[in-house]
Amino acid sequence: MSGWREILSQQMHDSPPRLTVEEATLLYDQADFNQLLSTGLFRRKKMVPGNEVTYLIDRNVNYTNVCTINCQFCSFYRSPGHHETYTQTFEQISARLSELEGIGGSRVLMQGGVHPDLDIDWYIELIRKLHLNHPSIALDCFSPIEIEGIAEICGIPTKNVLLMLKDAGMHGLPGGGAEMLVDDIRLDISPKKGSAENWLRVMEEAQEIGLTTSATNVIGFGETNANRVQHMNRIRELQDSSQSRGLVGFTSFISWPVQLENNTFGKRNRGKNRIELGASANEYLRHIAISRLFFDNIFHIQASWPTMGLDIAQLALLAGADDIGSTMMEENVVSASGTTKTMASESELQRIISEAGFIPKLRDSDYVFSENIVVRSNTP
Repeated sequence: MSGWREILSQQMHDSPPRLTVEEATLLYDQADFNQLLSTGLFRRKKMVPGNEVTYLIDRNVNYTNVCTINCQFCSFYRSPGHHETYTQTFEQISARLSELEGIGGSRVLMQGGVHPDLDIDWYIELIRKLHLNHPSIALDCFSPIEIEGIAEICGIPTKNVLLMLKDAGMHGLPGGGAEMLVDDIRLDISPKKGSAENWLRVMEEAQEIGLTTSATNVIGFGETNANRVQHMNRIRELQDSSQSRGLVGFTSFISWPVQLENNTFGKRNRGKNRIELGASANEYLRHIAISRLFFDNIFHIQASWPTMGLDIAQLALLAGADDIGSTMMEENVVSASGTTKTMASESELQRIISEAGFIPKLRDSDYVFSENIVVRSNTP
């Protein structure tokens, strides 16, 4: 196998060879930080021509915090029967979408937990009402584990659940819950969530019926660099399979470090038995650059400002990311684990894009550009 300098040199060609798992791991372990990031930026400009960086106006809606999966790194969930549980009414959720429409938003990211008392009829009625009352808002809802939970409660296949939700008006299935698609790590951090194979299967089913999908990755669980590349390889393999069948596949890849405050998992990072967890800004930027080089079949790499802050997200644009994410307007899951900034105005996102030397470009959930970019006054 070539050394890291030769591997990066090859990636500077117009048609570079595909990175192998071994080569990507070597880059992670040994490549010079600055050279790695500059190569990531070069490949980004080849894969996504032009000087635009995209962003989205949306909001998160966390319709319930009831969940039976009990992920160790999640500070948001409450077990059934806990005095702090909630499930929003259809009217409450609809009011949030009306607020989103008021600032020109185009997408809602709606996720909750695996609620044992909500069956498929509840979800179908919710999606139908939202689609009827807010036809301009793309409903990107739930996650593979939520789909599995609904299927188990109702005794029907996950693909049937997805078909019924799509028929009701659901636009996309976000890629939440992937975390790390390496089963040993999944078993450690979230033993009830199921295998990597399950997540990949549900996402593949969503792609087969035309739902918009994204791929995600959480780093900092104590995994090795090789594990991180394994995760990316599972996603790249599914993308190859989907695209070979004429499907869109994943629109984007989004990664961020695990948050360690206020949760069971974070306690491993304290005391005399401390285990080094989390991921530094340096690690995160390396991950962005390597994901850009590794994913020759996923065009859009998104920077994560809610977990890393706007300044590091801005640097990620110089490491290979071509999208800054969204205004979000509301966020409850990551913030429960310690993140303090959970909203950004459109003008803030435009500013950090412009200061990095790029042109801000408003998009929708499918990465279709909008020609009408207006700085609005939704304050963070």
